[in-house]
Amino acid sequence: MKTLKNIDISGKRVLIRVDFNVPMDENQNITDDARIKAVVPTLIYAIEQKAKIIVASHMGRPKGKVVKELSLAPVAKRLGELLEKDVKMAPDCIGDAAAALVSTLSEGEVLLLENLRFHPEEGENDDAFGEKLAGLCDIYINDAFAVSHRENASVCAVTKYAPVSAAGFLLEKELAFFEKAMSNPERPFVAIIGGAKVSSKLGVLENLLSSVDKIIIGGAMANTFLKGCGIDVGQSKVENDLIAAAASTMKQAEEKGIDFLLPVDVVVAGTFDADAETKIVGVDDIPKEWMVLDIGPETIKLFAQAVSDAKTIVWNGPMGVFEMDAFSNGTVGLAQHVADSKALTVVGGGDTDAAIHLAGVTDRISYISTGGGAFLELLEGKVLPAVHALVRENK
Repeated sequence: MKTLKNIDISGKRVLIRVDFNVPMDENQNITDDARIKAVVPTLIYAIEQKAKIIVASHMGRPKGKVVKELSLAPVAKRLGELLEKDVKMAPDCIGDAAAALVSTLSEGEVLLLENLRFHPEEGENDDAFGEKLAGLCDIYINDAFAVSHRENASVCAVTKYAPVSAAGFLLEKELAFFEKAMSNPERPFVAIIGGAKVSSKLGVLENLLSSVDKIIIGGAMANTFLKGCGIDVGQSKVENDLIAAAASTMKQAEEKGIDFLLPVDVVVAGTFDADAETKIVGVDDIPKEWMVLDIGPETIKLFAQAVSDAKTIVWNGPMGVFEMDAFSNGTVGLAQHVADSKALTVVGGGDTDAAIHLAGVTDRISYISTGGGAFLELLEGKVLPAVHALVRENK
């Protein structure tokens, strides 16, 4: 796979696919610009190399239609502020108007194309759409890790037609940290897996069984594992059709000598409500009419001990409903212990990223991934379609 620094981009039209799918309020004000900041190093490099820069992104899910509220215009303004230069805005991502604006670009100038997903062909990985995008450039750069698990035209089909295709700094960095953590990890290697559903993490767990020393399970998905151990979890969320699969995963871990850690105490409530009455109980004493919404203090201690000697930690998924203060202690507490460790720490997933920010430990985590679905697919041992496309076109 070629990377940005492997190629001469000076004076060339360079199409850089990024992920500017940032949250905005009802007035189209950007509320978190982290994803924009993440690709600024790539863009600054391209500016310094005197490339003619065309930036492409999606925003939201307009389902192939033009939705005014999902225009990238607010992003163009913020990007200009971060780059300290004017960023031109195209009315579309393909067509005569976009091509005309590209033709006027001088070296070091930046043009942002309008939302790729205003065209249904983007999500269909349509070859003709990919060819039109490629027609705008001499060089294509993928710096959108967070969408690289999707077979979209702007990350897959486009590589068939662009004269040169390569990875940007962010994509390269994401893959390098993941490789370091997963392929030849320093041990002990601890995986922390949380979140709501076992169904979305089963493939991850199966793949991790071949490489980790310890697995920590939290969040609502832990209920399914607890039930697989014969524990009554009351009214807690459980995927009953996956109890057998959860039990099988635990058995495989035991056979491989992997420590498989589940909560020993939990925070329960009678209703799913921020102001609900709560209490801390052992997992064997969960009231029948109550539900588990966080891990308890003894579990935090148990999990903290498990990460204390780790040399590598990979984390995806919160330990509870951390968005509510009453149920945030488990996730925030564990985040602080992970940050205190001397391990290489790689964290991925939108909720986990938010939890790390809530805990105030972002500066003590080795790497926070910009991807959710892409991060999960790597954890499953899959090759990302967009990465495969870059490798394929450079053979």
